[in-house]
Amino acid sequence: MFKLAHISDVHLGPLPRLSIQELFSKRITGFVNWHRNRRKHLFGSTLDLLLDDIRAHQADHLAVTGDLVNLASGIEIRAAAAWLRELGDPADTSVVPGNHDAYVPGAYEKSMRAWYDYVRGDLSPPQWQEDRHIFPYLRIRDKVAIVGCSTAVATPPFAASGFFGARQARDTVNMLRAAGEAGLFRVVMIHHPPIRGATTFYKRMIGIRRFAAVISTGGAELVLHGHTHLNTLHWLRGQVQPVPVVGIASASQGPGSIKPPAAYNLFSIDGSPGAWELSGERFSLNRSGDAVMRESADIFVR
Repeated sequence: MFKLAHISDVHLGPLPRLSIQELFSKRITGFVNWHRNRRKHLFGSTLDLLLDDIRAHQADHLAVTGDLVNLASGIEIRAAAAWLRELGDPADTSVVPGNHDAYVPGAYEKSMRAWYDYVRGDLSPPQWQEDRHIFPYLRIRDKVAIVGCSTAVATPPFAASGFFGARQARDTVNMLRAAGEAGLFRVVMIHHPPIRGATTFYKRMIGIRRFAAVISTGGAELVLHGHTHLNTLHWLRGQVQPVPVVGIASASQGPGSIKPPAAYNLFSIDGSPGAWELSGERFSLNRSGDAVMRESADIFVR
């Protein structure tokens, strides 16, 4: 049995001091939003509680579906790289970027360069290459194929949309087909929810229909996403049967907000092609914010 833990929207804080030059961009809106809203509800200690509980449950692998930072300043990107190193071996943690990791033009490239060991596939070059596409990537762990996709693009102020384009779609289909032919359980990681209506218009994923075609054509057993800071379950049409699309609350969300408190999902994967067994448990921060407890023994119950 392979245990896969999923967290998202880490939003490492607090915000560092930023120069006037750094704030002279879309970052000024995010800076105001952090001080008015997010800093009241996002806490690093909450994230630490989740990670301790994940270790206690002896997860084999950790999937992080984006938004490691807030405004994608250089200090934040370097701090996120240090945080990733603290998690342990890059082979045991897979990351895809979110919109906050590509907050302004140029931030995506800086983030991917700094976090490259966590966003590269098994057969990718060992060093970051400026002119090479990273996504989708493929990592094979035991009987599981982890396919990382990116929707992270810089957007104008007050927008948080993502983009899944034709080139990435073609490559993802080919990757999923090959993984299926190899008899692997296929997990797709993406930041924005690939579900129409799952979020507001200005936060939507552009390319939802394209992604749905990828899943129905290439095949998959599980899709993981973040972005909404909500615990959600949707379904996409698969090759043989519906594919679960699972979202998770922000890993730094404290109690007392309109959004659910920090949580992670723990998936247990077993079986073989044509007879895969998938179960999922959700573990959430308790009301007092000082411990993590099991919230759901089976997140797939409809």
